Order: sequence, then structure tokens, then C-alpha cells
Amino acid sequence: MPNDPTPGAADQTSIAQRGALHGVRVVDLTQFEAGTSLTQTLAWLGAEVIKVEEPTKGEQGRGASTDKKGVDSHYFMLLNANKRSVTANLKTDKGRALLRGLIEKADVFAENFAPGVIERLGFGYDVVREINPRIIYAQVKGFGQDGPYKNFLAFDMIAQATGGAMSITGEPDGRPIKPGLSGRPSGSPVIDIEPPVAWAIMSKARKFL
Repeated sequence: MPNDPTPGAADQTSIAQRGALHGVRVVDLTQFEAGTSLTQTLAWLGAEVIKVEEPTKGEQGRGASTDKKGVDSHYFMLLNANKRSVTANLKTDKGRALLRGLIEKADVFAENFAPGVIERLGFGYDVVREINPRIIYAQVKGFGQDGPYKNFLAFDMIAQATGGAMSITGEPDGRPIKPGLSGRPSGSPVIDIEPPVAWAIMSKARKFL
């Protein structure tokens, strides 16, 4: 209605145009697909996502499936659209100081390095929480943080094998075969992790209303 008297109607329209997570800042240390699909979803919902990459060659996904050396792959561009980008060598004091500065002003911190890497770089949960007590810390790992496989690496084929998808793909009585669709790396973060992260953001926001 043109003369809608509902309080906040204009604000609701503005939020819809900007995205539900407008004003939320995400520090993105994800790579390849499982983590980048999570942060990309947050970006499409309106969050400001700042991707932090290694200075000399960038995130490893840049070179995955590329046709020309030195040219970003379509794979990378699809998973990292709508993000800002900055480089930092996290093995140097200068690089770590830059990341600490970003964390101080962020709402979400996301990473999907191999188990133990982020802790060795000096940005495990306890450290990041000390820098910014209100931050939401999101990790994407193949086998979680406990259990007998917690320190194992995980890529798409490993997930499909351990999840049983390979056992029902291929010819009868034949060897296990990887399905063509890479579903879990991109699907799992969006289905399993993005809703809790978004809920945590909105829950914290309500405390300040």
C-alpha cells in the first residue's frame, strides 16, 4: 500500500535491498570449496566478507582447474564473488598484526585449513576470542573436532568414500566410483553451518536492540 502506516515499513524495504546481514563483517580465511561456499552465502546475504590470502599466489583455489597459468579459475571466481580481498603473510609479524586488526572489527571469523594449521599460525579459537570476545568463530573440518579421525585431512572424494556415496555408484559388483557431482564440500557448509552462523549473528544483534 502506498500509505502503509506500518512502523518501519521503509526500513524493512531498505534491509531487503541491502541484505539481511548488511553491516556484518566476516574475516574469511577459507580456501577451495567447503569454506568458501559458506562465506559466499554470507556475502550474498549482505555481509561484508574480507578474504585474506597468501601474498605470492593467493588462495589455492585460484589455480584449481584453471586453463591458463596465472589466470584465476572459474571455480575460484564462482565461489568468491561478492567478496573483498586482502593479502597477508601470516607467518610474519606484519601479516599477523594485519589479521589481528581485521579480527578486532569483525563479527565472524571463518577458516577451513587442515586440522591444527590455524592454531600453529596463532589464531585458534582462544586467541581470536581474546582479541574480540564477541566474534563468531566458524570452522569447516571434514571430521569435526573430536573422535578418532579428527586430525585427518578431508576432500570431496574422502567425504564421498567415508559417507558411503561411492559404494552405491558405478556398475553392480564393480569397484566404488566417485559421483560426478561435488555435493558435500559446497552443500555441507551451506546446509549445516551457514544457518547456525546467521542465527548467531541475529541472536547477538537482538541483544543490542
